[in-house]
Amino acid sequence: MTRELDATAQAAEPIDPDIDLRQPEQRQELLRSQGAILTVISAGGAIGALARYGLAQIWPSPAHGFPWATFATNVLGCFLIGVLMVIVTELRTPHPLARPFLGVGILGGFTTFSTYANETRALLEPGTVATAFIYLAATLSCALLATLLAVRLTRAAGGYRKAAA
Repeated sequence: MTRELDATAQAAEPIDPDIDLRQPEQRQELLRSQGAILTVISAGGAIGALARYGLAQIWPSPAHGFPWATFATNVLGCFLIGVLMVIVTELRTPHPLARPFLGVGILGGFTTFSTYANETRALLEPGTVATAFIYLAATLSCALLATLLAVRLTRAAGGYRKAAA
């Protein structure tokens, strides 16, 4: 029975667990099966990262001040992820590469929770500790609320379209 469960679990895995990357022909198998996904994620990530960089250049953070550009990037990114997830899981049947490109790629490259963590750490100095904790709490709560709002608004808009059709 255990072997049957193991075989079932392996069949459900998204990546073939028996590929030996030391074997050139098996590396090609992995590239054929996952190459398109990795390509669209990479392209989307580059687009998202460039958009984030552009926003940071337009709206630089003052030294030891509240990092508004990163805050806005993360909150907007979470809102857009909420919209995207409702569209691709409830309202449309998207192309198989749409979610990796838009969600993991563009929005994953756009949002920057690593920068959020680094900026919070940098603000943990005498005179800016309060700003650090406000930034820490505000980003987390606003990002979650933005996602929730996006899901509700998108579902409502989608329901309106279904009712109108």
